[in-house]
Amino acid sequence: MLKHGSLSKTYRDSDKRVKGMNETKLLLNAYYEALHDMLEADKELLTTRIERLLHAEFANRDFGSIDREKFDAYRDACLAFVDERVEMYNPIGIQYTFDGTRRQQAFELELQLNWYDSRAEFEALIQAAQSKAQATMSEQAIRELADELIKDVGAFPDKSIISAYQADPALGKLPDYVVARAIEEIITSA
Repeated sequence: MLKHGSLSKTYRDSDKRVKGMNETKLLLNAYYEALHDMLEADKELLTTRIERLLHAEFANRDFGSIDREKFDAYRDACLAFVDERVEMYNPIGIQYTFDGTRRQQAFELELQLNWYDSRAEFEALIQAAQSKAQATMSEQAIRELADELIKDVGAFPDKSIISAYQADPALGKLPDYVVARAIEEIITSA
């Protein structure tokens, strides 16, 4: 999936920023970068899928009357969530601006604020990355392993969002759900 470019200089520069980074963390960074590049490249397709999924949810759920203005508002919210997700996966994003302690605090705060619990999914992602990471990995190997990781576990935290919404659907959860479904459809069709 990292076919849109090579690993960013952030990950290739072993004498500077990557030095001391273990193989699992390196693979996770490549995973996030591959997701970032894929979402950036597929925004038009995401928009089409989001609209289709929104229509289906409104048709299949008892959310009351949905006029064009309300539909457009939900579509716009979904597109904003796509932008948020792209930034979340950004290889130069906020996850790299905090030191280890602050990063952990930010992650814990995010878990408390989300309406879904993604801890088990995150642990599964970490375990999958640990099982794939190798002591010596070329840039090509890292790209291939990141693509495998995406195919194996999907885009974090999509599975958590999808299962929590399906267990208790609500309009307030709809944008997250639709974006997660659209991303997973793109991943599985790639």
